[in-house]
Amino acid sequence: MSIPYEAIIIGTGQAGPPLAKRLTDAGQKVAIIERGLFGGTCVNTGCIPTKAMVANAYAAHLASRAAEFGVVTGTPPTIDMKRVKERKDAISGQSNQSVESGLRKMPKCTVYQGHARFESANEVSVGDARLTAERIFLNVGARAVVPPIPGLNKISFLTNSSMMHLDSLPKHLIIVGGSYIGLEFGQMFRRFGSEVTIVENGTRLISREDEDISAAILDILQREGIQVCLGTKCKSFSRFGDETVASIETAGLSSEICGSHVLIAVGRRPNTDDLGLEKAGVSMDTRGYIEVDDQLRTNVRGIWALGDCNGKGGFTHTSYNDFEIVAANLLDNDARKVSDRIPTYALFIDPPLGRAGMTETEARASGRKLLMGMRPMTKVGRAVEKGETLGFMKVLIDAGTQRIMGAAILGTGGDEAIHSILDVMYADKPYTVIQRAMHIHPTVSELIPTMLGELKPLAASN
Repeated sequence: MSIPYEAIIIGTGQAGPPLAKRLTDAGQKVAIIERGLFGGTCVNTGCIPTKAMVANAYAAHLASRAAEFGVVTGTPPTIDMKRVKERKDAISGQSNQSVESGLRKMPKCTVYQGHARFESANEVSVGDARLTAERIFLNVGARAVVPPIPGLNKISFLTNSSMMHLDSLPKHLIIVGGSYIGLEFGQMFRRFGSEVTIVENGTRLISREDEDISAAILDILQREGIQVCLGTKCKSFSRFGDETVASIETAGLSSEICGSHVLIAVGRRPNTDDLGLEKAGVSMDTRGYIEVDDQLRTNVRGIWALGDCNGKGGFTHTSYNDFEIVAANLLDNDARKVSDRIPTYALFIDPPLGRAGMTETEARASGRKLLMGMRPMTKVGRAVEKGETLGFMKVLIDAGTQRIMGAAILGTGGDEAIHSILDVMYADKPYTVIQRAMHIHPTVSELIPTMLGELKPLAASN
């Protein structure tokens, strides 16, 4: 016999728990299902634990530069990876426990642990239990792509998830993939003391960014002694004694890299292949992402998809915003939609990259007349004072409407300063609003009005 609920939520990532709270506060009886760790990727293997480790790596890097600031430490700093892991585990564990505890104590919410599968469009099985509801919300997340590289299945490789279990320092970390996850881990472990080699099949790092951003990030990483192999295909893996051997090919020339550990960071795939979606009739695209409309409804009435599994963002903040959109439409009579949001994200290397809106490439492709402002971090007083002057900031303006089309801040504090630009974009106000604003000195944000006062027409692409 099926157990009736008014709503079923599958997954406890960044959208599921707050949605459960809103629904139960509205008096609805809710079942929430989790097959793994409460809190999803962000809490357990993503944002929270990795950024805790980024902070550890920053502390190590700053300690190594202590003499530049007139601080005499006496001995070179050393890394205790067990303590690094303990700190990360404590921070992540607190968040994980908070999510689980909150759900279990939530009135009118029943927690089920196990793997959920659709039996029909309104029935879900979890072990021996059968649950029914007129509304079902999917927040099942994504996982690392494991490419079909010959020999990969014969070595002990790491993904972003299994990296979280390391309590010893890799002697030489080989990273396959030169995008966000690979670069964050690469710099992090280089600062801990590992030799690091990044193998990227493309001709530049993080290809979705503009070429000047990619080049600047390459320079940042190479300054720290990270070996980067661009335009390089990883052809196979094998073992030789205690080492893993990566056979690579660059411009038709074959060579080998010997390392102690291998991290695969070539992308993510949605956790949708074992949910029984075919029994519910839910449509997916060719990559396995659940197809949704502007209000995150699937093609099946009464089923929604939120977070990484719908291909609409892939970030913690987009997942939480998915929850806000669904809750607003269902409970607040507020017709919010996905297309209202402005793309924004960060790359948490040091210095970080904060981005909002279009890249320069995308803005040029729009065909509009553009103005662009740029400022190197060497001319930002706050960066100079901190001794962190790598990077630059860039903003793109529609010359006709005076609206900000996009911006990037690669530099110290860039992940925070970008929000002053983002908020003006959401307000749909001209760039002059922020140009005329008085900001606090000395900060990174105070140079944004200065940059906006130095706009120049952007030449058309050849």
